[in-house]
Amino acid sequence: MARMKNIDVEIYFSQLQSFFEQNPNDLISLIGPSDRGIFYEKLKELAYTNFENGDEIQLTGPQLMGVVLEVLDLDKEKKVLKTFFETKLGKVCMN
Repeated sequence: MARMKNIDVEIYFSQLQSFFEQNPNDLISLIGPSDRGIFYEKLKELAYTNFENGDEIQLTGPQLMGVVLEVLDLDKEKKVLKTFFETKLGKVCMN
């Protein structure tokens, strides 16, 4: 079912997307090498759900983390080409 566009949701989503585009390291910290298009799609979908339910459009922390976990879980089927990954906390072994 196609959703009817709402200007408030579109503005909120545009600002959210602009933040991550201007701060790519923050996006990488959240979703790593996962598909940012899927991440953005899910954020927008949830903002519209909030609007349709009469809630605040802005995503809550738990909602954002839910999307992050969902996007990361989608990538678990991807083949891992490296065993060690460099993170803010140091090297992480995927063994």
